[in-house]
Amino acid sequence: MGFEEIPHAADWALRVWAEDLPGLLAESARGMNWLAGAALSDGPRRKITFKTESADAESLLVAFLSELVYYAEQENLGFDEFDIRIFDFRLSATMQGAPLKALTKAIKAVTWHNLEIKKTERGLEVVIVFDV
Repeated sequence: MGFEEIPHAADWALRVWAEDLPGLLAESARGMNWLAGAALSDGPRRKITFKTESADAESLLVAFLSELVYYAEQENLGFDEFDIRIFDFRLSATMQGAPLKALTKAIKAVTWHNLEIKKTERGLEVVIVFDV
């Protein structure tokens, strides 16, 4: 599993890869946190479960990451532990985290720009473009 920032003209882009779809979502969240410079406080930990369903894997990815953007912006919460389960495009993600002590760059939204999850020799791979 892994991620790397890739050049993009106006926004930020991230290439993410993992063995399976749950791993891809978790690694995408870690990569998004890294891009945003998210740092969690030593304060009390919180556990939140997010559930959704969709027609395809790309929609699950956007919904999951958009939920994390919401928590960062509206609740000042960041997450660093993810237990993600997916069955027939139904997602259940239990996330653990803490209040944010730093967020150096604001991500406004997860975009659909050329979003396609592909099978590769590394497993699954996607390029995600973030609106900043």
